[in-house]
Order: sequence, then structure tokens, then C-alpha cells
Amino acid sequence: MLLWLQTYEKSSILALSGTAFLSVDVLRICAMEKQVLELSEERTFQYQDSLPSLPVPPLGESLSKYLDSVKPFLSQEEYQRTENIVKKFENGIGKELHQKLLERAKTRRNWLEDWWLNVAYLDLRIPTQIYCNIGGPSPFIEHCWPVKEGTQIERACVNIWHTLQFWDLLRTEKVPIERSGDAVLDMSQFRNVFCTCKIPGVTRDSISSHFKTETEGECPSHLIVLCRGRVFAFDAIHEGNMMTPPEIFRQLAYIQKRCQSEPDGPGLAALTSNDRTKWAELRQYLIDLDPKNLTLLEKIQKSLFVVSLDDASPHATPEDYSEVTRLGLTGDLTVRWGDKSYNSIFFSNGTSSAFCDGSDNVRDIPWPEELVFTVDQKLKNEIGLTKELYYKKVSDLELVNYAFTSFGKALIKKKKLHPDTFVQLALQMAFYKCHGRPGCCYETAMTRRFYHGRTETVRSCTMEAVEWCKSMLDPSDSTYQRIQLMHKAFAKHNKMRKECENGKGFDRHLLGLLLIAQEQGLPVPELYVDKAFTASGGGGNFVLSTSLTGYTKFNGSALPMVHHGYGFFYSIRDDRILATCSSWKSCPETDAKVLCRTVFQCFHDMLQLTVAAQL
Repeated sequence: MLLWLQTYEKSSILALSGTAFLSVDVLRICAMEKQVLELSEERTFQYQDSLPSLPVPPLGESLSKYLDSVKPFLSQEEYQRTENIVKKFENGIGKELHQKLLERAKTRRNWLEDWWLNVAYLDLRIPTQIYCNIGGPSPFIEHCWPVKEGTQIERACVNIWHTLQFWDLLRTEKVPIERSGDAVLDMSQFRNVFCTCKIPGVTRDSISSHFKTETEGECPSHLIVLCRGRVFAFDAIHEGNMMTPPEIFRQLAYIQKRCQSEPDGPGLAALTSNDRTKWAELRQYLIDLDPKNLTLLEKIQKSLFVVSLDDASPHATPEDYSEVTRLGLTGDLTVRWGDKSYNSIFFSNGTSSAFCDGSDNVRDIPWPEELVFTVDQKLKNEIGLTKELYYKKVSDLELVNYAFTSFGKALIKKKKLHPDTFVQLALQMAFYKCHGRPGCCYETAMTRRFYHGRTETVRSCTMEAVEWCKSMLDPSDSTYQRIQLMHKAFAKHNKMRKECENGKGFDRHLLGLLLIAQEQGLPVPELYVDKAFTASGGGGNFVLSTSLTGYTKFNGSALPMVHHGYGFFYSIRDDRILATCSSWKSCPETDAKVLCRTVFQCFHDMLQLTVAAQL
């Protein structure tokens, strides 16, 4: 099984390059993983209205931080020019735009929310698959080895049952409220896990969400199963009670038997992998062809989530983490509904497992219903063309999922270092080693302390990090010099992350100022077309697109923001660090395998540095 999450956010400021998503933080996956055993009297959404509003940082502070972030990528002459542009912006149009942004913030508890959903998500015209969705192995996949053919639906039924338990807990508001220290975190994005779907539009998509808590009313309770180009539906609730794993197995077995003994379906789901405008036009053509098609589409849109039985992908029996992760992103597109917030993917060798107690009794429940769309030759041709373009693109993707097992969070914290900063600085040094230059880097920071807060950008490539990297590669520098520079780099990164989490980052602020200018019909300010803006990662141009997926067993992956870049996602456990790295084979500059292995070597180098410093 794979967690196929459109509802994860890795985007930077101005996610115009197609690197943003509707945000459901990885923390949700952590709650899903532990199945929420720590129940309390608190209700999941009870503190939503008491969360503080998202602040607008002072303009001077944001611009000062921006100038600091561009230094690693500019010559002295270039920096002087950028500094003059920023000063002119601060005293001119920037000051005016900032005042308008403050006025906007007075009438909205989150001044960014509507903008972010549209500009960074719904306005994107590139395909959701593979550019926007992320995928990752099930948190429990390690319990599945050795893999075994024929266990696909056996393991799927138990996994689905656990996901349904989480849905029930969310419906009854028994999912524990997430906290950072004593601060309550926003839980609103949990509402988008289930019964949520993106609807393609010609110029802008929309979101269809039908989740409701028990106190709010009825909520859809059916599942969609995609198998061999066909679409099936069945209700997860029968006579008021949730299906048991054996009952889910019965439904899946019925579907699997039919699909294996009958011709494949047209694979309509493949069309969700088109660019958004093309899919919108084809969707309307599908509806015009037969009004019944709209009813079937709406049934998919309202479903709890999609179950993907993938046994047709090339190498659809993944034997290791890298294959599982890669196929999650690039597998059979006819069994993935790219618009749904959650696709749970199961391969033929059943690479997932979970355990639960349950009755073997199976009630007399209705068999799954097949959703048979009316399609014509034009749609069949479009499906074929979509598949051809899709597989050509994904064949260019290099992706590795490696585990560093020498040490993990426990030892790093014993050295009194922040584990996430440890990985980020190792990544900076690895990039410098591989490419001989600093790498502009985006790291996700959460802003869930605020009402409907989502993310901010931590720009990990600081001057402090660069000076440390240079020292580590300079044989003439002493251990003392290196350890002092490393501690400065750690302190800088820790400070930036804390500021971002407290609403004092600058990337979203700069985005807001630009959007105000656009709404006013003003020219794009010079700051945003200056070389420094793009060179430092602005406009979705970060060479390193990174995110900590948590201190848990969950790990995910996504594509690079730019063709000459990397996607680097990682999770940090007590005894290991799991990393997924992606790059494009057609780019001669990048190599995901080499970068990931170099990062692991840097882990050893950093640990050795701390040991040497204590001698």
C-alpha cells in the first residue's frame, strides 16, 4: 500500500512552477499511523475558533531576511544592486503594498488562505500526477517483508479497515488535537482527508468536499475501487455498522475475480493525469456524451477515498522501498484518480500489512457496483495518448529510498544538536561536494499555530551554512574552526525555523505583496524580476525541495521543483534516518543516488566532528 497524498504541501513562494498542494500536514499521517489510542474529552475541532490570526510581519524585517537569504548566490556587485532594489522597494511601492496587505489582514483571520488555495494550487495547469502529488510507502510496510504474491487483497482489507477506523474517529471528533509544546495546532486540514476531490476547470480548479462530523450531519461512506481500468463502488457501512476486514475482503475478492476473468476497462482514471485545462475539457465532453457520466463522476468525487489495486504497472511487484516509492508516484495511471485527496495503493505482492482482531463472520451485504461510463472513440484515443505521454515522462524519473542505519535522533540529540537541522546541514554540505556551489533550498515549516495556518519557507542555504561547508572541504582548516562554524550554522537554521513557525517568515509575506500588486493591476515590482530572486529560489526555483515528514515511520517523496534540482524528503527515527531523493535522468547535472549517498557520508563526517571536538 502507498499513501498517495495530493493533500501535502511542499511548495515555495510563488508556486507557479507546479509544486504546491492543498495542505494536510504529515502530522495527520502520524495520527493515522498510531490509530489514535490516546482518546481524551477534547474534541478534534473544538479550539479552531480560538486560534490566533495569521500575522503580517513588519516589512523591514522581511526585506532584511530576504537580503540575507540571497547572499550565497550573488557576487558583491550583484548583491549591491539587489540591496538598492530592495531599499527602493521598501521606501516606495513596497510600503504601499504592505499597507494594503495590513488592511486585508484586518478583515481576514488568515490573510493568505484564499490566495494560497488559488495561486499555489487551483490555478496550476500542469498535471496533478506526477508533478503535484506525493507518494510514500505505508508506515507498516517493513512488516510485509518478505513480500508474497497473492496477498494483495488480504493485506488491503486490513489496511482499509484501519483507515476506516480513523475516518470514524475523525467523524466523532476523537482524533487528539495536535500540539507544539503547549500551543494548540490548527486541525482544519484534517477535514480534507476524506470525501474530498479536486474538480478540473478550464482556468482554475475547484474543491469538492463532503466530509461532515457526526454533529454536522450525514457524510458519504462509500469507497471507490480501481482495478484494471474499471471502477467499482461499495459502502463501508452496512446496516449502521462498519464492515469488518473479512467483509472488505469479500468485496475486494469479488472485484478482483471479475477483473481477472473479464476484459480490462477503458481506464478513464488516466485522464486525471492530463494537464488541468485538457482534463477539464475532456470531463465536460464526457458529461455531454451521457448525463449519467456526471452522476458517476460525482460518486467518485464524494467517496471516502480511492482503493487502487495495481497489478499492471511495470514491475508491479516492488521488492524494495525505492521501487515501492517510485511506483507510488509513477505506477499504473488507470488505477489512480489523481484528483482525490487520498488514494491507497496496493500492489500484487501485498507490500503492506497491519494487524487487528475481528470476527470472521461475513454479513449478506450488497456486492460492489461497477461504475460503467459511456465513452466513445475520441475518449479512448485521449486515454491512450495520455498514457503514452505519462509513461514517457515517468521513465525519466530517478528515485531512491535509502535508510541510514548507523544512528538517528537519539544520538544526534545526545550531542545536543537539533535532528532536523543536522539533516539540513548535511544536505547543504552534500550538495556543495557534488556541485561545487551552494544550493538554494526550500524546507517546509508549519504555521499551524495560527488559524488555518499551513506552511512557510525555511531557506536552508545560509551564509553560515556555506562558510561551514567551505571549511569542511578546506584541509587547512582546523577541527576547532569547523566545529565553531557548524554551531553558528545550527544556530542560524534553528532561529529561522522558529521564526517561520511563529509567523515571522518572509516568503509568504513577499508573495502577499506581489498578489496585492497584481490585484491592483500594477506592474510587477523590480524585486521579483531581479536575478537574486530567482537565483535564491524565489518563484518556485529552489534547486533543493525538501521536507521532514516527521519523527515517525512515515516517509514520502515528491519530484524536484526544477529540472536541474532534487526532491529530498526524510523522516528521522531514534535509530535511523530514512531519505527519499528524486531527480531527472535527462539532467546531466543531477544524480539522486549520488546525492543521497553523499548526504549519508556527511552524517558520518558531522558526527566525527563532534567526537573530535570532545577529545
